[in-house]
Amino acid sequence: MRGVRIKNSPTFHMALNMCKNVHVERIGIKAPADSPNTDGIHLEKTNNVKIYNSFISSGDDCISIGTGCHNVDIRNVTCGPSHGISIGSLGRDKSRACVSNITVSDSVIKHSTNGVRIKTWQGGSGAVSKITFQNIKMDTVLNPIIIDQFYCLDKSCPNQTSALSISDVSYKHIRGTYDVGGPPMHIACSDSVPCRNVTLSGVQLLPAQGKSLLKPFCWEAYGSSTHTSSTLPSVSCLLNGLPKKIAQFDVDHHYQC
Repeated sequence: MRGVRIKNSPTFHMALNMCKNVHVERIGIKAPADSPNTDGIHLEKTNNVKIYNSFISSGDDCISIGTGCHNVDIRNVTCGPSHGISIGSLGRDKSRACVSNITVSDSVIKHSTNGVRIKTWQGGSGAVSKITFQNIKMDTVLNPIIIDQFYCLDKSCPNQTSALSISDVSYKHIRGTYDVGGPPMHIACSDSVPCRNVTLSGVQLLPAQGKSLLKPFCWEAYGSSTHTSSTLPSVSCLLNGLPKKIAQFDVDHHYQC
C-alpha cells in the first residue's frame, strides 16, 4: 500500500488483521487530536510488516500493535499530535498476548501524550520481547518513554498477580523535549512479573520551555543505562541483574509464547 491519504475516519484509519508480508509506504493520515479511537494504523495477528516514510496525526495512537504481531519494522514515521506509537494494550480480560521482534527507528513524535509505549493490563498472560526503539526525536511529548503494566482506562482496576512478561526492550538515542506533567521515563512493571533486560543508551530528554528536569520513575524494572554521562536525566532507578523469579519465567508456559 503506497501513496494513500486518509482523513477523519470515525474509528481506526487502517487496520491490518491476520496479514503477512505487508509493506506500507508514504501514507498520510490526519484526524483531530481530540477524536477518540482514531488510531492511524492498527496491527493485529500480523507478521513481517514494513511501515516506512509516512505522516500520521490522530486522536489516538499513530501506530498500535496488538497481539500476535511479530517482525514489524517501523521507520521514518512522523507522528503527532497523537497518543504516540504503542505496543498494546495487551492482556485485557485475562487474555493471552504475544508480541516480539518490533523495531521503531529514525522517526519523530511531536506534541503527543505519549512517545514510545508498551501498555498491558493486569491479569493477562504471554510475553512481549525483543523490542527496539532507536533514533527517535521527541518534540514536546508528555510521556516520551513509558512501560505501563498497570494499564486501566478508568483507574479502578483491581490488583492481580498474573501479568505479561516484558523483556529485552532497548531504547537507543531517544532525544528531544518533554512537556512537564510527568517524568520523561515511566517504567512501571508488575510486582509479580518484573520487566527484564531494559536498556537505555544515549537517551537525552529535556523539559520544554526551560522548566526543571524531572527524574525518571521505575518500578520492578531490571536493566541498565549505558553511557550514563550522556544520558539526561540520569537513570538510577533501574534494578541491576535479574529478578529472583527468573527461573520461573524460563519454565512456566504462562509467561512464554
